Amino acid sequence: MNFKNIFLGIILMSSSQFVNGQFLAASDTSENSVRRYKNIINSNKEIVDFIEHSLAQKGLPKHLRNLALIESHFNRNITSGAGAVGAWQLMTSHANQYGLSEQNRNDLYKSTKVAVVSLTNLYKKYNNWVTVVAAYNCGEGNVAKAMQAAGSSQYHIFYKYLPQETINHVKKYLNACYATGELQSVLSNYNSSRMNTVFFVNGGSRKDNSTLAETEINAGFNLNVIADELDVDVDKLLSWNPGITEELQNKGESMLYLPTDLMPDFLLRKTKILSRSIKEGK
Repeated sequence: MNFKNIFLGIILMSSSQFVNGQFLAASDTSENSVRRYKNIINSNKEIVDFIEHSLAQKGLPKHLRNLALIESHFNRNITSGAGAVGAWQLMTSHANQYGLSEQNRNDLYKSTKVAVVSLTNLYKKYNNWVTVVAAYNCGEGNVAKAMQAAGSSQYHIFYKYLPQETINHVKKYLNACYATGELQSVLSNYNSSRMNTVFFVNGGSRKDNSTLAETEINAGFNLNVIADELDVDVDKLLSWNPGITEELQNKGESMLYLPTDLMPDFLLRKTKILSRSIKEGK
């Protein structure tokens, strides 16, 4: 009998009402908005078909075609004021990161290939498409700063610390998905990822330390004891939780981030860890 999974199941059932709450929605469901997005798609059917096929080949949802829709209206020859080029609005640094030359950013085939790989990598990191769209727009660094400022990895909490342009970009994406009849899929994915963010059990060896789960702890917890109980190096624990020592000292509480496969162990031992922390002193 797997007591870890039973324990998590009880927690999930007790928190299902909170987890399934609707935190995001389309901000423009008007007929004009729906018609405008559909007209752009219908006017670029050949390009849309190619993008959807490229996404499906890699197991990505077709609604990601809406990212190119809001980025460029599928115009491969467009250049933004910031210097982003092509249907996927790739910056030079982004393109170079995936081996695409600056000159080839308006090549639909090559830029779509880069976008697909980039979106796949972002999803592995964030586990939901809403945060992926935000990171695609403003970069992973800005998302990390927003998460740290908000003390949360959940978009509906940290979004207010993002650039306004990115907030508007995500709104456009949700509106476009409403127009294409895919909004519920996007929101279900987001709500599901929220549940997985806190209580997801990997079931195997740790493969991606960038996928972190979160839970709240108070100043009674000793980070050295947590590291010892979870059999990880304390420096590694601190690398997942930059600034946690100061936050515990100043606020008396903080979010604790751990790889998703370690979080169940922490939750099961939380009382023991706290007891040992108090006994051994900070």
